[in-house]
Amino acid sequence: MEFASEKFCPTLVILGPTGSGKTGVSIEIAKRLNGEIISADSRAIYKGMDIGTAKPNIEERKGIPHYGLDLVEPGERFTVADWKSYAEAKIKEIRLKGKLPIVVGGTGLYIDALVYDYHFKGPTGNKIGDIEQKSCSDRTEIKGDFCIIGIKWSTDELRERLKKRIDQMFSPELYEETKKLVQKYGWGSGAMKSDIYEFAYKYLEGELSLEEAKEKCFYEDWHLAKRQMTWFKRSPYIKWLELEKVLPFVIKLYMK
Repeated sequence: MEFASEKFCPTLVILGPTGSGKTGVSIEIAKRLNGEIISADSRAIYKGMDIGTAKPNIEERKGIPHYGLDLVEPGERFTVADWKSYAEAKIKEIRLKGKLPIVVGGTGLYIDALVYDYHFKGPTGNKIGDIEQKSCSDRTEIKGDFCIIGIKWSTDELRERLKKRIDQMFSPELYEETKKLVQKYGWGSGAMKSDIYEFAYKYLEGELSLEEAKEKCFYEDWHLAKRQMTWFKRSPYIKWLELEKVLPFVIKLYMK
């Protein structure tokens, strides 16, 4: 399938389950293709939730502009409809600068809302039930110019990647971030529940040992990864590649 042309380059979408390496490869692509990145991660929208959501820090971004991070406070409502409008506006802004928009993330509903141009019943749509039935059922045709690349791993490889990432994330920096979030927002915000922050806090409070906290976090991430892959498998438009093949494939495609 041909996505690129001399006159116009479609918006690039890099997706995959949590822990699949989307962030790093998208930054390398952006450096090579004069791109800017729009996050499609429903957890990265929250301010102060940095380490626990694996946001790239300033150094890791390598000078590439990132959008879609730190948009709202934890607990503040931000819907799929909000994200779609935000992403569409940023894509236009990036194109006006003569750069390539790169949408990166693992939140399937965000990405589907954008590429299939979902229409919502009202301004607060945040789940399938809030999407107009016609748009919800019409996943047979992309409603714009997109090149969609998915990062694939074997089950065993992805499980090992998740375990290694969790080991690295449980750190003094995470504990400090967790304490600040709990002090400021408490547990009233669903943004921090069933996430690494919950297990880190229970470890700090002595409710879980460190190994128990890591194990529970791993199973939470693993179940998330499986849900994400189930969602993505419905789309016939995703070109699935191993991580090491993504950069050369995209460079070749867009440099035609």
